[in-house]
Amino acid sequence: MQSSCVRRELHGNSKPIIKRGFASCVLSVIDKEPVYGYELAQKLKESGLPEISDGTVYPILLRLQKNKLIYSETRPSMTGGPKRKYYFMTEGGKEELKQISDEWEALSIPISTLLRGTVSGERASERADR
Repeated sequence: MQSSCVRRELHGNSKPIIKRGFASCVLSVIDKEPVYGYELAQKLKESGLPEISDGTVYPILLRLQKNKLIYSETRPSMTGGPKRKYYFMTEGGKEELKQISDEWEALSIPISTLLRGTVSGERASERADR
């Protein structure tokens, strides 16, 4: 029996989780602590994501803010520099992150199993060697 998350994904009743994946990474960082844009990009890079540019991060921040999943406040810099726009999570953002996490979990385990070729207990490459 398929979970409702998987049914929605397979039948087109929700945005594809892969498209939402990067936004969920942004939400996850903001959920841990408020960050400003450049700091967010650095944290995403440190996590192992490929090249992250301002041209990638800022449109996502704007969309998340428009959808009321995050909000921003301009605050003084901790290092004495110019003021910075810090991003904070809303309750709606926390709910969205939970939903995306549940959907990701529901899909990632079977996908990983298939990609490893362990569905029948042996890798496809092992079968090809016979």
